[in-house]
Amino acid sequence: MSVKKIYLIRHGQTDFNVRGIVQGSGIDSSLNATGHHQAGRFHAAYAHLPFDRVYTSALRRTHQSVQGFLDQQLPHEQHLALNEISWGTREGTLISPEEDEEYYGVLRQWTAGNTAARLPGGESPDEVAARQRPFIELLKTRPAEETVLVCMHGRAMRVLLCQLLNYPLRYMDAFDHRNLGLYQLHYSGSMFTVRSFLDVAHLQEPGQ
Repeated sequence: MSVKKIYLIRHGQTDFNVRGIVQGSGIDSSLNATGHHQAGRFHAAYAHLPFDRVYTSALRRTHQSVQGFLDQQLPHEQHLALNEISWGTREGTLISPEEDEEYYGVLRQWTAGNTAARLPGGESPDEVAARQRPFIELLKTRPAEETVLVCMHGRAMRVLLCQLLNYPLRYMDAFDHRNLGLYQLHYSGSMFTVRSFLDVAHLQEPGQ
């Protein structure tokens, strides 16, 4: 098969991002003005590519981030598998190290290798990985789609990258992310490789 090119992006900025409020899968927020601007700059930079399909999560902020491509009438599928991790009872709350030791304690457990840990009512990285696997198989089994765009969420993206690249989930924080930052991957038919790591050149204003 020919090499499949996967353009993987995180959604654009929301007011919740700016305020440091946890969104997860239970907060269906919209992009703010900055987020819409980021989406426009990404579209301007990559509208020339022949995307065979656009994949998003079921959450509004991912749809808005790729609206320019959807306006081109490109085939689009939304998948619950791409939704952000559920942060359970912490969704919609402001988190800081001083205010929520429980939240940061769970993050430390993940780094230590306990990726089955979760916040009350939330998901663990292991559970997110399990729901992503059917989507990964879908990517592998659609060889006619040579170039695809995938828009999702920060923590879920880290989990997905670990799975695609065969990293243990405890190392997911090695994959940094920014609003509308891009990872470009290739799939050869047997393995995924990273061709571009958190590319944000498209977000730079002229003259910067």
